[in-house]
Amino acid sequence: MKEIEVSGLYKEYGGFIAVGGLDFEIEKGEIFGIVGPNGAGKTTTLKMLSGLIIPTGGSIKIQGMDIKKDSQKIKQKLGFLPEESPLYEGMTANEYLKFFAEIYGIKNETASNRIREILDALRLDAGDKKTGEMSKGMQRKVMIARALINDPEYLIMDEMTSGLDPTTSKYLTDFVLSLKQKDKTIIFSAHNLYQVESICDRVLMMNKGKKVAIGTMQEIRKMCGGIEYEIEFNVKDHFDFDVVKNNGNFIARTKNLDEFNSITGWVAGHNGKIINIKTLETSLEEIFLKLMN
Repeated sequence: MKEIEVSGLYKEYGGFIAVGGLDFEIEKGEIFGIVGPNGAGKTTTLKMLSGLIIPTGGSIKIQGMDIKKDSQKIKQKLGFLPEESPLYEGMTANEYLKFFAEIYGIKNETASNRIREILDALRLDAGDKKTGEMSKGMQRKVMIARALINDPEYLIMDEMTSGLDPTTSKYLTDFVLSLKQKDKTIIFSAHNLYQVESICDRVLMMNKGKKVAIGTMQEIRKMCGGIEYEIEFNVKDHFDFDVVKNNGNFIARTKNLDEFNSITGWVAGHNGKIINIKTLETSLEEIFLKLMN
């Protein structure tokens, strides 16, 4: 049994189909990314996974429990980070997090220790500064701390690094990777495709509420992109395959391994010299643009 099983997931709003029949599974300890254009159904899917929205149809099972029947039990195991969430601007980070710890029924001493550990891990030292006086990056860290206050097994995040500068974004990405080492299961959506490609174990690509592709980056490339081989060489003889010139040398590219072997064999057989060989992988961004057109 998978940790999370989604089958026929469907959500309709007054005739508008936001999510139209999703099927996927998520393993324990996996970082699972969801990408798609605006309106693809990413946020709706995440909110259904977190129990904030009731599906119109289909099912979500987490540890074998049904999200509709066992919502409260499941929510105790979840942490959810929305893309936008107003903070109580008159509270300090410590006051704000203690408030949410109380909601989860966490004892004061345990809450204080956990808050200190989380804030230290996030490198957030705001002192007595009110959340309303904090920068966007500091506020986002407070929101992440809130999602972690109940020490969840599953962390669900909508646009984790939305609006953050590159340095803060990189730090939070590394922080998420550190959570994986603690066997947390992390599900997040993002417009930053490089971020998704660099840290996710698997990726779900959505468009218009439906699944377009799912798998590891290697699997998605095989389905939608592929690998291209680049051979840079120098030879005096004429040849009948497509090349481009580069500083007196020639470059040939192919996605076919047999053709790659044929080109390198031809160069060797005609007293040519192989200068360089590269394997060019299709990026997630290239695949995304291809599939969403």
